[in-house]
Amino acid sequence: MPIYEYRCGLCGHQYEKKEGWDAPVEQACPECGGATRRLLQVPGIVFKGPGFYVTDNRKNHGSEEKEQKPAPDGTAEVPAKS
Repeated sequence: MPIYEYRCGLCGHQYEKKEGWDAPVEQACPECGGATRRLLQVPGIVFKGPGFYVTDNRKNHGSEEKEQKPAPDGTAEVPAKS
């Protein structure tokens, strides 16, 4: 079950509560009985390893692109695909 953080609008009391996904967003403050609201939290997800970035899904992972060298006649050589 997730842990949600709440803050009271009247007294400013802030607390955490372990509840299910379907718990109501507004609840009564345990200190003063005023209305509390659920605070937004940063998700605890960390993406590690290959496959999570744009540069990780290339076929030639780890190889650098070949530089284009000008040909003797002034045109650019196109590297052959392998």
